[in-house]
Amino acid sequence: MTDTNLRNNGPFDESEVSFGDDNRVDLGGLLLSVPAGVELQVQADQASGRITALTLRHGESGMQLQPYAARKSGGMWEEVIASITTSVNSSGGLIEQVKGPWGVELNAQIKANESAGTGSALQPARFVGIDGPRWFLRAVFLGKAARDREAAQVLSECLRTAVVVRGDSAMAPGAPLALRIPKESMSAEVSEPKLPNPFERGPEITETR
Repeated sequence: MTDTNLRNNGPFDESEVSFGDDNRVDLGGLLLSVPAGVELQVQADQASGRITALTLRHGESGMQLQPYAARKSGGMWEEVIASITTSVNSSGGLIEQVKGPWGVELNAQIKANESAGTGSALQPARFVGIDGPRWFLRAVFLGKAARDREAAQVLSECLRTAVVVRGDSAMAPGAPLALRIPKESMSAEVSEPKLPNPFERGPEITETR
């Protein structure tokens, strides 16, 4: 079951917030508050216009976000932990479970994107999973934020104030919620380490297109 106590202070479902004075950036399935000093970077499929990667940048820290559809009963993060662990280990990385603000988190060392010119070097990443009503939100902290909680504070606040817009349509558990480019142009190319897809077998390579 979803442990609502772990997200009493966010992130939120759209039914839990008032939009009267809202200043969040509308990305479709996700609404984000982006404070000064934080850069929102997106990669999108040119044909469909849908976002394929969403990253928030603050100094030397980054955070990737992806919302998914989930079962009403919740508990998806427990399953995803096992999937990510298998994926990271099978690709030559390292991983451990730790306790965080939203429950169990995964501290990992994963292979860098070879296109970034770093070869097979390992880079730190911290995986956070949050179960909501019929949705699941995955956050991956990168750079300094992957190991330094103080460096991650600003990005953690962006995660805490995020709003997931699940909608009422029927979706298979694990299907990504559609994200779209907002009216403001903020598209940029970024090089990230290989991040495992929790709903597919084996590692997934996040490519810059």
